Amino acid sequence: METTDLTVPEPFASSPDEFDVDPPYDAHDGGLPDDRFLDRELSWIAFNARVLELAELDSLPLLERTRFLAIFGSNLDEFFMVRIAGLKRRIAAGVAVPSASGLNPRDVLSSSLQASRVLMERQANLLHDAIMPSLADERIHLLRWHELTDEERGQITEFYHHRVFPVLTPLAVDPAHPFPYISGLSLNIALVMRNPRTGKEHFARVKVPPVIHRWTKASDGRYVALEDVIAANLDSLFPGMEIIDHHTFRVTRNEDLEVEEDDAENLLKALEKELLRRRFGPPVRLEVDENMSDAVLELLVSELGVSDEEVFRLRGPLDLRSLNEIADNDRPDLKFPPFVPGTHEHLAEVETASPADMFSALRKRDVLVHHPYDSFATSVQRFIEQAAADPHVLAIKQTLYRTSGDSPIIDSLVDAARSGKQVLVLVEIKARFDEQANIRWARKLERAGCHVVYGLVGLKTHCKLALVIRDEPDGLRRYAHIGTGNYNPKTARHYEDFGLLTSNREITHDLTELFNSLSGFAMTSDYDSLLVAPRELRSGLVDRIDREITRHREGKPAHIAFKLNSLVDEAIIDKLYEASRAGVGVDLIIRGICALRPGVPGLSERIRVRSVLGRFLEHSRVFVFGLGDDREVWIGSSDLMHRNLDRRVEVLVRVPSQAHVDQLAGLLETMASDETLAWHLGPDGAWTRVVGANVQELLIERARSRRSRA
Repeated sequence: METTDLTVPEPFASSPDEFDVDPPYDAHDGGLPDDRFLDRELSWIAFNARVLELAELDSLPLLERTRFLAIFGSNLDEFFMVRIAGLKRRIAAGVAVPSASGLNPRDVLSSSLQASRVLMERQANLLHDAIMPSLADERIHLLRWHELTDEERGQITEFYHHRVFPVLTPLAVDPAHPFPYISGLSLNIALVMRNPRTGKEHFARVKVPPVIHRWTKASDGRYVALEDVIAANLDSLFPGMEIIDHHTFRVTRNEDLEVEEDDAENLLKALEKELLRRRFGPPVRLEVDENMSDAVLELLVSELGVSDEEVFRLRGPLDLRSLNEIADNDRPDLKFPPFVPGTHEHLAEVETASPADMFSALRKRDVLVHHPYDSFATSVQRFIEQAAADPHVLAIKQTLYRTSGDSPIIDSLVDAARSGKQVLVLVEIKARFDEQANIRWARKLERAGCHVVYGLVGLKTHCKLALVIRDEPDGLRRYAHIGTGNYNPKTARHYEDFGLLTSNREITHDLTELFNSLSGFAMTSDYDSLLVAPRELRSGLVDRIDREITRHREGKPAHIAFKLNSLVDEAIIDKLYEASRAGVGVDLIIRGICALRPGVPGLSERIRVRSVLGRFLEHSRVFVFGLGDDREVWIGSSDLMHRNLDRRVEVLVRVPSQAHVDQLAGLLETMASDETLAWHLGPDGAWTRVVGANVQELLIERARSRRSRA
């Protein structure tokens, strides 16, 4: 067994989610220990450490390990832009209070920076000591300028003068030229040069253009970083000057948004204004090349206003997100074996090769699709496309939180509106880092004649819902999709999610009421088959946990199993502690943040926490209550965090089919097994990797087997 090596104060638990001040919670309630919660910021760092562990595994294909290095860097960037920035802002504003974990915010900030430093140094060392030598063994070389041949340097210099030099903007710093603004996450070269006539030294900054590929191809399988190319040709930018020193640096800024909401049009304008402001957020991290001179570093620290603990000296290259370019190499032998999702067996195309009739299929039975093992394109996407093209469809109602830039779902909704159908789209324009794209789609949909609304004031609409109303010989019939993931064809190939396609009358009636609440002034909260946040989701889950406690006390089989991205909500955690103390077994499969301490004697010895990471990003949310035929299973969009339960519109749906209930419960049982490859959380907050069967590979083989039988 391998234990995550993180030298940070206990405990661990959380994710880079939006800046918020969590509502107060009585940590002394019920005589439970004060230290029963793990800290969310440190827990999220522990999650990203598990991502880094994937890059360290020799058993994984080399280019996949390279990509995990890039994913780790991207994750950490967002953590600094949002969570670290939020901590700093709360401390500066004087509103910072100890979290439920009991840790002081300043201690959390300091520990987060310390733990991040350890991981960033580990990432850089892994690249240099393991990944780069292994890539070189496979004829993929990441080189410095001096390692290129004369012929390669000549070719790249020609490329530089034609493609790079014209877009560079050298910025000098002197009394006539103030220190330039350094945009967040940009890669820069800081240089010192001397005027040979006067002997005076000058400082300048050159931004590495993000519009050009970071890794320049020198020859087949040989790459050099763009900043090295620019550095080798600095004399073309500063002719007549003597270059004394140059090093790369990178700034991370606070990029969270603060928008006051009143009506939709004002929200659009306010958000667009705030997106411009985002570029000028205060710095929260400064990364520099480890060999940067103290004088240049002191200048950067002074001008940017960062503290010493926010400075990270690292082995270059900086910004390893760019390793995605290397991971994209056409080397199938260095990647996971290809897997192409197939059409779900109940939606399989007929012998004539024409697409399945989605509505006919859903009149026969519910269909539970599991992405990426089941194709998104031939299930959810086809559902919307057929609804848009079907002359018998009268209306389509859908929520959109994130989607891809060239989404066929957007095009289908546009086509439906133009053909005269009633189309309602709830676009969440405040989806972090997708705000600009969502504003663009909202306006495109409006121009096509769709009714576009932005949900409820003060709440993000995060649920994944689609409702279709169709005129059929026996009257109007409604069809629906309720998912755990976004309507995004691109991420559906890499994110693990569930979606329920159904014509169940109870479910579709509830969705009709819910859409009316979201688009109008209806205040319905009494649903038969849904749990909807913020009104009843937390209380609905608590009631079901209580039911399992009662069942156990009555001598009946009882069990609880959740599959989530994050578990932070203290009220839910305390209720799970109560279930454990009552004797109910609890299995939690948590990809990211977990603020619950499992295995604590007298508190949580019947709770097990597992984290499954791998080829696909585990993204689905599943809630299982009970055992056997009395089991109840819910799926939906919500994690168990304050933002999901209190500040978002989230929806869970009860799965009506016993076959689907058994399928979902069986999956969670497999993932919780000690025989499955996973990380296990201990009572001290440490995660231990346990080798076993790879559940994702198992599901891939099952999907292939079903396809071959078909």
